[in-house]
Amino acid sequence: MTMNETRLPVNRLQGEMPKIGIRPIVDGRQGGIRESLDGVTMEMAQSVARFISERLRHSNGLPVECVIADTTIGGVAEAARCAEKFRKEGVGVSISVTPSWCYPMETMDADPHMPKAIWGFNGTERPGAVYLAAATSAHNQKGLPAFAIYGRDVQNFGDATIPEDVGAKLLQFAKAGLAVATMRGKSYLSMGSVSMGIAGCVADESFFARYLGMRNEYADMSEFVRRMELGIYDREEYEKALKWVRDNCKEGEDVNPPHLKRTREQKDEDWNTVVKMTLIARDMMIGNPKLAELGYGEESLGRNAIAAGFQGQRAWTDYFPNGDFMEAILTSSFDWNGIREPFTVSTENDTLNGVTMLFGQLLTDAAQLFADVRTFWSPDAVEQATGHRLTGPAENGIIHLINSGPAALDWTGAATGANGEPAVKPFWSLSESEAQACLDATKWCPAVDFFRGGGFSTDFTTRAGMPVTMARINLVAGLGPVLQLAEGYTVELPDEVHDALDRRTNPTWPTTWFVPRLTGRGAFRDVYSVMNNWGSNHAAVSYGHIGGRLLTLASMLRIPVSMHNVPEEHIFRPAAWNAFGTNDPEGADFRACAAFGPLYK
Repeated sequence: MTMNETRLPVNRLQGEMPKIGIRPIVDGRQGGIRESLDGVTMEMAQSVARFISERLRHSNGLPVECVIADTTIGGVAEAARCAEKFRKEGVGVSISVTPSWCYPMETMDADPHMPKAIWGFNGTERPGAVYLAAATSAHNQKGLPAFAIYGRDVQNFGDATIPEDVGAKLLQFAKAGLAVATMRGKSYLSMGSVSMGIAGCVADESFFARYLGMRNEYADMSEFVRRMELGIYDREEYEKALKWVRDNCKEGEDVNPPHLKRTREQKDEDWNTVVKMTLIARDMMIGNPKLAELGYGEESLGRNAIAAGFQGQRAWTDYFPNGDFMEAILTSSFDWNGIREPFTVSTENDTLNGVTMLFGQLLTDAAQLFADVRTFWSPDAVEQATGHRLTGPAENGIIHLINSGPAALDWTGAATGANGEPAVKPFWSLSESEAQACLDATKWCPAVDFFRGGGFSTDFTTRAGMPVTMARINLVAGLGPVLQLAEGYTVELPDEVHDALDRRTNPTWPTTWFVPRLTGRGAFRDVYSVMNNWGSNHAAVSYGHIGGRLLTLASMLRIPVSMHNVPEEHIFRPAAWNAFGTNDPEGADFRACAAFGPLYK
């Protein structure tokens, strides 16, 4: 596979990428006090800007830019000038820093939609911690939750270094804040409607608008037929894509009975169709200037969709090839044009799983896995079915994450991390050989009999040893959106055991064997309890233990978290959450989210 257009960061959506604004706050009393603080305060702001810019990228690979106020902020006039600069510069996240006491209400960031944090320097000469406490109190009183950052150890006045604990909180806050700002104003595109009566497919416009700041766009699946029949796609790219598919996408086992097997001619036509579907879905999401050259100006614009979903079953798949290839390739980090940012596309147009996938991609910069939370296999059940006793990380049982074929190829685990372990990486870290390895580890099996229109499913088994986080947003009447998550690991089974269990479901679909990290209590007292407490039939899976980041993001959006196994030291929420109870953080989260309400009212 030759990839000539690899790793080129590009913003494929409308609107500039959000920036992080740094607000240097100072004691405004002139005549010696302010003058002694201006330099060290501005140096503190510059240090934070460098720290973030050197360590974070947007999920599209572009660098994260920081904007610093033109002057230190000692009062309301300078706060207003800073706010205006941030507005013009496209700032979407703010971080206030100070080494000293300042006047909180005069200097605070009052934007109700801007995720905001305050780092109060832990020093004794002019303690920023005093300002931090007073400022967070003011934010809480005004209903503007802010994240408080306070280093554990005392530093000398003028020390420009950023302690490790402070840096970790700065990055966790900044990445989550950028996710909030990136989603705002973008679209979720429903391609089709509700699949097989799954409630998560219903696009709840109030949720998207009030919690995410997003709009909803809709296209009937007949639009795919229109564009295929009228040739509303880049024909040159189609031929390029089809050749790439023939060279790299190897067909796997056809498990259909003889009378339902499709002919070679039918399968070839299915390939032609699913490649066109992939081009069309992408063009519907982000547009394509080539279409304007073909005389289709409206279609060339796209829907500015940062995420989308395809209904498929059954209105489409009873007659046309399924969407598995389309979804698998779009959500992967590469295609016939080379290595590039994955798209967020949800199977069966499960909008809530699509949003959860979007959260994961914005927080990890890497491809997400869409999966059914299909089966809990206890050690006794596995032994009864196969004669094999689970051992090692799987000794307490396993959860079978599997779906009818549309899984990002990155999730083969064929790429490698820094120490040679299997990994799912940001696209800019993926090599051509790793992308090829992901392709080589995947088979494309003719769709099973209930996909009457044919098509191909993605077949692979995820490699063992990857730290992962399974997550899902659910909507509950009277409560609203609720997030649940489980950190854990991927495991592998001996081939004969895997085959015996896999074939009981479908051997042509991608499998990820998941083991959650147990805590011995609540929903994480055992593996069965994790499965039994899961709120839907679907989950989104991210590489890495990112539960802390998800909790931070959820608190910014005012979405409570009902189930998690995140270590206490990784939980970082606005300071106001402490006022709702410190002995019961989960309950406090629900009470705080209910009190403050959705971010966009």
